Amino acid sequence: MLAGLVFVCGLLAAASQVAAGSPGSGVVLAVAFCALAALVSPLAFPRSITAAEAQQRSTDDGRAIIYWRPGCQYCIRLRLKLGRLARRAYWVNIWTDPEAAAAVRAITGGNETVPTVVYAGHPQVNPDPDQLRRQLLAD
Repeated sequence: MLAGLVFVCGLLAAASQVAAGSPGSGVVLAVAFCALAALVSPLAFPRSITAAEAQQRSTDDGRAIIYWRPGCQYCIRLRLKLGRLARRAYWVNIWTDPEAAAAVRAITGGNETVPTVVYAGHPQVNPDPDQLRRQLLAD
């Protein structure tokens, strides 16, 4: 929803620049807003699974679970810093899974602060991306 809103706002801003006689500015705005929409889109993240599925898989193979939500600037920062290593963790969207939101609230003392990472049974709230990157590389 947020990505769609950003995209539509970008198109409107670009169209107003083109209508005002500045097509170059319109193109720049369109490209900038499209890039921003892509960053906040759930499509920029690995496919989300349910909290129950992530917990089961993590128990089986020891991979990290990353609880996130679309539009979260800290989640975007973590995703960008991890790069391809992001696929070595299980991503759970707390806005689509009430059980995931409850798990995050249990970890954070009642808040839905994301990203919250559970790695080797140890939860971390808004972890240092470089530290998590090193942990994922070690796996």
